[in-house]
Amino acid sequence: MNSYFQKRGTFAQNGNMTKALVVIPTYNEIENIEKLLQAIFSLPQQFDVLVVDDNSPDLTALKVQELVSQYPNRLFLEQRKGKMGLGTAYIHGFKWGLERDYDYIFEMDADFSHDPNDLPRLLHACEIEGFDVAIGSRYKTGVNVVNWPISRVLLSLGASKYVRWITGMKIYDTTAGFVCYRREVLERINLDKIQFVGYAFQIEMKYKAYLSKFKIIEVPVIFTDRTRGESKMSSGIISEAIFGVISMRIKKMFKKLAI
Repeated sequence: MNSYFQKRGTFAQNGNMTKALVVIPTYNEIENIEKLLQAIFSLPQQFDVLVVDDNSPDLTALKVQELVSQYPNRLFLEQRKGKMGLGTAYIHGFKWGLERDYDYIFEMDADFSHDPNDLPRLLHACEIEGFDVAIGSRYKTGVNVVNWPISRVLLSLGASKYVRWITGMKIYDTTAGFVCYRREVLERINLDKIQFVGYAFQIEMKYKAYLSKFKIIEVPVIFTDRTRGESKMSSGIISEAIFGVISMRIKKMFKKLAI
């Protein structure tokens, strides 16, 4: 890894600076966002960050705006008018990053459930090992989840197995939200045709990358449940995932799934 990753920057094999962007959607993450940004910007490799805030009542966006001057040309903020869903926030961030010529674009939660120290590992899998999608996987090497009740572990693990069975993807953590995409993946997938906004969004992105024959790898990570702020999980998100998978598979069978 050290032959290509240099202090305060990331260099591709051709010697040019690789541009990596971490997209972080936020809604009421005032308790987490400053510490998370500090952790990311303290990494030896350079990762830029785009926060996509959905008009958080707790003024998360105001805190990010205060920090922009501390991290010029590395921290960016996009504010939306209301709570529009996780999937649309990521799509907004993906398009923003593609327009600015980023080579690798990441999905990451704002609540420290995803360890910032794993960002270089995901980037290494894509940039150095040649994969197109690197998934921070909770289930690749067993169940690596901390602070979740057993009921939620079983729900998440069961959902991933269900998705594997329905779609045929050889991915253990199909609902993972910690992902690195090579820009070519996001250029190939029609982002305007992404249908889902919750957990099913994560499944849909992986499924369309899989159907497009991109090389996907799971990088084992330890997932730690949030200790500050409130979870965004809801019954509607779970239902969307369950029925969304069946919908995508049926459309694929009849060649009506837009990729």
